[in-house]
Parts: sequence; C-alpha cells; structure tokens
Amino acid sequence: PAVSPAAERLRYILGEDDEAPNPTLFTEMDTLQHDGEEMEWKESARWIKFEEKVEEGGERWSKPHVSTLSLHSLFELRTCLQTGTVLLDLDGYSLPQIIDDVIERQIEDGLLKPELREKISYVLLRKHRHQTKKPIHRSLADIGKSVSSNTSESMGMHPAASLSLWFCIQGAQKKREGEFCQLLPSPPSSFQQLKNKFIKKIPKDAEASNVLVGEVEFLEKPFVAFVRLLQATMLGGVTEVPVPTRFLFILLGPAGKAKSYNEIGRAIATLMVDDLFSDVAYKARDREDLIAGIDEFLDEVIVLPPGEWDPNIRIEPPKKVPSAEKSAGGGGGGSDDGEMPEVHEIGEELTWTGRFCGGLYLDIKRKLPWFPSDFYEGFHIQSISAILFIYLGCITNAITFGGLLGDATENYQGVMESFLGTAMAGSMFCLFAGQPLIILSSTGPILIFEKLLFDFSKGNGIDYMEFRLWIGLHSALQCLILVATDASFIIKYITRFTEEGFSTLISFIFIYDAIKKMMGAFKYYPINSDFKPDYVTMYKCECIAPDPGECISFSALDGKEGGNALDWTQLSKKECLKYGGSLVGKSCKFVPDLALMSFILFFGTYSMTLTLKKFKFSRYFPTKLRKLISDFSIFMSILMFVGLDVLFGLNTPKLQVPTDFKPTRVDRGWFVFPFGKNPWWVYLASALPALLVTILIFMDQQITAVIVNRKEHKLRKAAGYHLDLFWVGILMAVCSFMGLPWYVAATVISIAHIDSLKMETETSAPGEQPQFLGVREQRVTGIIVFVLTGISVFLAPILKYIPMPVLYGVFLYMGVASLNGIQFWDRCKLFLMPAKHQPDYVFLRHVPLRRIHLFTLVQIICLAVLWILKSTVAAIIFPVMILALILVRRLLDFVFSQHDLAWIDNLIPEKEKKKEDDKKKKKK
Repeated sequence: PAVSPAAERLRYILGEDDEAPNPTLFTEMDTLQHDGEEMEWKESARWIKFEEKVEEGGERWSKPHVSTLSLHSLFELRTCLQTGTVLLDLDGYSLPQIIDDVIERQIEDGLLKPELREKISYVLLRKHRHQTKKPIHRSLADIGKSVSSNTSESMGMHPAASLSLWFCIQGAQKKREGEFCQLLPSPPSSFQQLKNKFIKKIPKDAEASNVLVGEVEFLEKPFVAFVRLLQATMLGGVTEVPVPTRFLFILLGPAGKAKSYNEIGRAIATLMVDDLFSDVAYKARDREDLIAGIDEFLDEVIVLPPGEWDPNIRIEPPKKVPSAEKSAGGGGGGSDDGEMPEVHEIGEELTWTGRFCGGLYLDIKRKLPWFPSDFYEGFHIQSISAILFIYLGCITNAITFGGLLGDATENYQGVMESFLGTAMAGSMFCLFAGQPLIILSSTGPILIFEKLLFDFSKGNGIDYMEFRLWIGLHSALQCLILVATDASFIIKYITRFTEEGFSTLISFIFIYDAIKKMMGAFKYYPINSDFKPDYVTMYKCECIAPDPGECISFSALDGKEGGNALDWTQLSKKECLKYGGSLVGKSCKFVPDLALMSFILFFGTYSMTLTLKKFKFSRYFPTKLRKLISDFSIFMSILMFVGLDVLFGLNTPKLQVPTDFKPTRVDRGWFVFPFGKNPWWVYLASALPALLVTILIFMDQQITAVIVNRKEHKLRKAAGYHLDLFWVGILMAVCSFMGLPWYVAATVISIAHIDSLKMETETSAPGEQPQFLGVREQRVTGIIVFVLTGISVFLAPILKYIPMPVLYGVFLYMGVASLNGIQFWDRCKLFLMPAKHQPDYVFLRHVPLRRIHLFTLVQIICLAVLWILKSTVAAIIFPVMILALILVRRLLDFVFSQHDLAWIDNLIPEKEKKKEDDKKKKKK
C-alpha cells in the first residue's frame, strides 16, 4: 500500500526498535481561572491512559473514560504547532527560567510585542491549584491580601524557592516585583503532592507533560509554545504529583474563545498519552516531525457523526486495547482481518533430536538455570491460596480414589496407600520434574485398569500384588525407553481437537462424579415425603420387650436382675435393638432431611466459589482487596459452609481420613517381594498388559502437559516433556514396589493449579484493565501441597469436620472452571444462540457458521463415544481411543479446508509448510 509522507517520515524518526521504551507520560491540563483582577491555574483534567475530568461540582474526579475529541480541535492544534514556538531540548531548571526563554524566543520571532513580556510571564507564573486540595473557602481576595505582606516566608521556605525568586527579580519590572514574586510555584514535592494517593497509579519512572490553556484580555492573537526539556525537571507545584516534567504546552489566547482553547488543550493532552505520538514527541528533531505525528494520528482517527452521537456520553475504557506496534504498521484500517492465525507451534522442546536421551538431556539443560528461581519465586501471598485450594482438591481426590480402589481390590490398596502414594509421588515430581505446575493424581482410566487386573488375577489364581509389580516394572521400563528415544515428539500431532476432546471429557467426568455422589446422598437419606403435619399426634416409636420365651438372661448383660426388671420404655433405639427388643411406630424410620442439607452445602460451596472468583471484576472495594478475595475464594467458601454445617450440627457425611500409619490390609506390608508367588512365565507375560498401561500413562501425561504448556498461559520457563515422563516412569516403579497406586498428571487439578497462580499487572492506569502477565511458575506450592497430603494422616481430628458435600462442591467447581477457555465449549454454546447475539469470536469472522457447527458436531460425537467406552468394561482401551482422536483429526483434513481448520483448530505441523513460512517471514 502507498505510504503517506507522514508515515515515511515517522518510520525514519522512530527508526530502530531496540532502544529502551520511553517513560510513561502523565499529562495534566490546567486552565486559567479569573476572579476579578486575580487569576490562578486550576487543574481541569488528567490522563495516564484515559481521561479523567474534574466534575462540574468540583469535588471529585470523573470515571476514567476514552477522550472524545472534535476533529476541528485537532486541525486547530496542527495550525498552532505550525505557527507557534517549538522549543525542543530546552535546558530548563525552573519554571520562571523556562517561561523567560519561551517569551524571549517569541519576541525574537516577532510573534509577541516586547511590551507584553511581563504581562505574559505574570500570567504564566500564577499559583496552581490541584484537585487534591479541598476547595479553598478563603476567597481569592484573601490570597490577594496576603500578597501585600512581606516576602520573608517565601524566602525561608526552600533553597529552590529562593533560587527561582532571584530569577523573578531579574525578569520582572521593578514596580510589580513584590506581587510577582509572592506567587512563585511552591518548592519541589510539597507535602501535598507526596500525600497524594494517585501516585500509586503512575509507574515509577514516569514523566509529566503539562498543558496550560487560558484566555487573557491583553492578547490580540494566540500565544502558543510547545517545549520539550532536555531533562525531566521537577517544576514544584505545577503538577499534582511529584513527577518530573518533560513537556510543556502553553496556549494563551484573546478572550472569548475559552471553549475552543480547552478543546485544543485536550487534543494535545490526548496525543501525549497516545503510544505512537508520545514516541514521536520524544524523538522529534523539529516542528515538522511533530506535525507528521499529528498527521499519522489523524490517519488513524475514527469519526462519529454528530447527529447520532452525543459528545457528552463518556465511553467506557475498552477491555482490550490494540498495541501500538499494530497501529504503527500501516496507516489506517487497523489490523488486517485476512491474516491467517498463527501456526500451531509447540516449542523447540519437541523437536526430534535423533540422539539417545537427546530430548531428556536438553530438558535438563533448559530447566537447570531456572531451578533456584523455582523456589524463591514461590514465596508470595498468592501461593497460600493456591496451596489451600489444591490441597483440598488433592485429599478429596486421594480419599475418593482410595475408597474406590479399596472397593475394587478388596483393600489391597486403600485410602492409606492412596495418601502415602500421592504425597510421595507428587512431591518428588514437583521437586524434580520439567513442569512443576502439573499435579499428579490417580485417574479414572488407571482405576478401571486396576479393577480389571484384580478380577483377572482372582479368577486365574495369580497373586495380584506380585503380578501388578511386574506390570508396573515393565511399564516403567517402557516409559524410560520412550524417554530415551524422544518419543514425546509425536505430541506435535495433538492439535486443539484432541486436546479439547480430552480435557472436556475429564472435566465432564469431574462434574458427573460430583453430581452423582450428591445424588447418592438422596438415596442414602431419603426425604420424608410421607410426613403429614396433621398426623403429628400419631407419630411415635416404642421399644417392645421380646417374648419371654426368647428372652435372654440380662443379669450377665446389665447387672439388672431378671428380664422384667428392665424398663423397656426408657431404652434408646440402639439399646433396644441390642437387647433384642423391637421398635414399633410410625416415626421409627425417621431421619432428618440430611439430603437437603447436603445439597445446600454442595451447591452453596460451588456457587459461592464461583461468585467470589468473579469478585475481582466487581465494583466494590479497592483492587488489592478484590484480588485477595478472588484468590482465596475457594478457601472462604469452604470455611463458610463448614461453619454452617458445624452450626446446625446435623449428621452430614464427613471426611473420613485414616488415623493410623499402616497398610489398609493387615496381610500386606509396605514392600512387595517380586518373586515366589507366581509361575515364571507371568513375569514375562505381564509385558503385554503393561503396554496398555504405558499408552495410557503416556497419553494422559503428555496431553495434560500440552494443555498446561499452552501458549495462552504465557509460561516463561521452558516445558520438559521428556523429563516429566522420565519421572513418571521412575515413580511408577517405586510405587509398584511399595504396593501404592500409580500416578499420572491430573488434567483438571493441574488447570486449577495454574488458574490459582495467574499473575496480573500491579499498577494499571485508571480505567485500564489489568493485563495478564503469566503464571507464577515455581515448585513451592506443589511440594507443600503433597507434603501436607502426607501429614493429613495426623490432621484427621481437624479434617473430620469437613462435610463430604462441601468437597463435592469443590469438585464440581474444578470441573466447571476447567471448561472455561475451552473453545469447544464456546462453540457448543453457539448452537443455542441466535446469530446477532453471538460473541465476536475470531473464528466466526472467518469460517461459515454451518462449518463450525459441523466441526463441533464431530467433536461431540467423539466425546459421546469416549464417554460410552469409559463407562463400560471397554474402558481399558480408552487410551487407544485417544490415539484414535488424532486419526479422526487427520481425516477431517479431507472434509474441511485448511483455511477453516486454521481458525477452528490448529493445522497439523508439516515440515515443508514451516520452511515456506520461515521464508515468508524473512522476506518481510
């Protein structure tokens, strides 16, 4: 496209990108206020990124909003800069001296009559009143009175003040001396400035640009100056916060056009906070460069027709702001919609080295430099909330899976083994693995495998523990072979299609399990639907003595003489049954509505967590507090509902943690001996089932790793796919020897872990959305979580207060939260939305809706097939089915065009294509 001369010129000025970025500019606009003879400068607006006005009532700032400028004011500003004085790199150290130089230049250029010199400098050196101070109830007349008093207080205030006083005596005519000098700018960084809370919003190395506009009687044509100082200088009380000034824009004009001057002032102020123009202002060499900057700005300007838009409406700051690089690229039109999305890149970690253990070696080499920072970066308040959240998730998981494993294997592996294994495997993994944000846990497919294995062993008279040990050892060996041969590189072929299918499935399992467990409570504690309040008089339950014939001698039992001495009516339900009595009456089977209470706890925990998590986007409380509440949302919900449960004291099902440190079954130890119980061929034959386990572990581990290492998470420290798998293999062998469950990366808990460690920018300009910076990558949270899980055995007295429904609520939350940000889920919702209400997803702009629906439908069918498989005995081939997803995705290449797939999925990487892309990039 043809480049405008302005753009050409800017490209030349802005030149190299590698220079340090310019400081943030804080812009303040002061307008000249008249009160009879007296004048003062009053702050009327300020900008860091968005505009804040002083409200008409004067007591407060407006909400930050996007500055709306009239096009006319921009053209007038352009004229001002063409005709006015432009001083670039003026060496200034105080306001009077700077103003003196400006007036001097104006007189030299014949823009100002010499006799107006003192009048102009008199106006420009009036006091500045900022919005921070309460309105001055002493009228300006009072200030006038104090003018005539002596100048001594001004002398005694500050060395800088007396320095500038000398200037003012030099510059002024003798007769006005007293008055002129009294109204000097106050000394640098007055107490008022330092007290100002607003300084928190301004980045540390910021500089200020001051805009002064006003109208005066004695001028016939405007007095305009744009000054850039050589060094940013503190100009005392000119700015409301102690930030050194780098730019000054002065516009004084003849009376009667105040509104127009104001608009010009707002225009230059808005330009100064525009990323592109502020760069120009810093690097401009002459007046023409500034004008080119304005022209470039005008190229990008969007006009709203006056008839359809009320200029008084304040536009809310947008959620996302386009970056300056894009707007600097080509004039007008913003970014091009026709571009293809980025190619699906999974970093260099997955290139095939072709050397023995090549990938593993590179992983270790990549991760070692980060190792110390993995620890000290973990010490942050946010880590505490992450630890509490993930800890509760982990013990719930350990208990649930421990319980289910116990049922499946007749307690050869139970809750105790589950705790010990989770603690040991998890902490070792977090300490040494390539991606410490991954949380290990037992997963559903492994549980199904254990169940089938146990049934097979039992049916064929093979010793389960020893058989399992050999399967574990074979599988561990196979994992290590996969590591040594860099087999992880096949993950490159896992595109979003497979990734989302898998993680959605796991999320659904979480949601389904949580709801299913909750429904179980309704079966276990049925609701008393046949209770009729009217018949309450008939509800009773009595203990009836057994027939004398069946009567046992109670003397032995109770020390009471003979059966008749026992008063049957006074016995409790338990005693009655113990002594062989029978209960008669309508209310004997009564249980309080525990199901309802459980449901309140379950749903309450879930919904409160959801609400508090979103609290950081609410309007209440300061940012820090909102963030804290949002970080600790899960912990607060759990505390709240555990408290509620304790308050009612109902017998809801509670968390049962083993209290003794011993294997669940008495007849097994902590070490499984490899030989002696099974025939020799079993040791070899176990390699076959081990292959299934290996595929299962490989797929589970690596898909989770891909999801965790997604580009959207902005991780800085490289991933380590080979190193992760290496440790999973080693831990598998160790767990097999100790008879503990096998562990692999848990998708949902890992995503939850990352969510709870997300970082955002600390200081943001008023109205600006905090930017997502990345994730706090460290090993501390994971290690502490697993150590705590190990210690939980000793925390049983505290943990027994936590009702299970609360933990099911946490599970439900984890499942639902991990669905967020899954594109497949967003596409599913599109089925229910009329076109005009659909969100503006990028893929909707490029791919026809019916194609998107077709793609989503294919994914839904795949999910349904996986779900059915998971729920039947065929679950053991579940991992093979995930491999099949990759195949289905390959077949979709024949159904959809590459363009469509690039938008709704990722393209499958092909070597040739990549080379072409690189060539294209080089040409650019």
